[in-house]
Amino acid sequence: MSQQSTAPVHRLVTAPAGRIHLVEQGSGPLVLLVHGFPESWYSWRHQVPALAEAGYRAVAVDVRGYGRSSRPGGTDAYRMLELVEDAVAVVEALGERGAAIVGHDWGSAIASNSALLRPDVFHAVGLLSVPYVPRGGPRPSEVFEAMGGEEEFYVSYFQEPGRAESEIEPDVRGWLAGFYAALSADTMPAPGAPSPYFVGRGGTLRDRFPAGPRPAWLGEGDLDFYAGEFERTGLSGALSRYRNMDRDWEDLARFDGAPVTQPSLFVAGGSDLAVSWLSDAVEAFATTLPDLRASHVLEGCGHWIQQERPAETNRILTDWLGSLSL
Repeated sequence: MSQQSTAPVHRLVTAPAGRIHLVEQGSGPLVLLVHGFPESWYSWRHQVPALAEAGYRAVAVDVRGYGRSSRPGGTDAYRMLELVEDAVAVVEALGERGAAIVGHDWGSAIASNSALLRPDVFHAVGLLSVPYVPRGGPRPSEVFEAMGGEEEFYVSYFQEPGRAESEIEPDVRGWLAGFYAALSADTMPAPGAPSPYFVGRGGTLRDRFPAGPRPAWLGEGDLDFYAGEFERTGLSGALSRYRNMDRDWEDLARFDGAPVTQPSLFVAGGSDLAVSWLSDAVEAFATTLPDLRASHVLEGCGHWIQQERPAETNRILTDWLGSLSL
């Protein structure tokens, strides 16, 4: 399905958030790419041209609160229902009737919920790093509080507005470099070292970030780009996603335990601790993702799959998309 692709184009489109910034390249069936925390459309920089070359209209967005997209006021503006509406609005603004949606990290949750809530628009769903976890169980804040024990789980640490911002924003570039390194296979803390996912009492997340070189995938220019975006926008919009998990649990009550039935894909890094934490969700895929077409674990890969292993990720995505009727 290879074809000559056009150059990437930056656009702003109208959405419930106000405006959503996106980068698009190529023509053909629409593939919507949704990033996670703390990233931007730029985390898909290797996939956009590869998908365009393979014959798809590849579109990577800045999620509301990030980059050049609007940053609505009020924490509850970042609940999952709002982000699903943004995704639908992008498809409509591009003049399309449907799309495959692929997400990484928080983008994976946005992608799976977009497919769950709007199957008329999203006809296939790809999930990177974070498996589909149907709504259910106790209130999320209670689960995360119990995980901490004598320490504090990072999701709980992110809950209070301004708290994590006061750690990150005085040195955005340094904090991002440490956070990316902590979750990358080639730079993450050694087994047995204090976990960077937990905060010691009275401490900060960066206390446990690894010292030393940056991950191999993170060039000087890449770090400059990410740091420049967050230095301009601040972190509150991005962190507000974490601060809506209880609201999401309430909003999505009618979908308790619901499967995502569209053709799906799952890809995870073998060194990503999040996958082992969510192993029960992976084991439940026969029920929760009944049309799972492919599942891959990339050994020696951490959390930032599409940046740590771009060529392999591109091959997996194009093979999966090529097997679909889009």
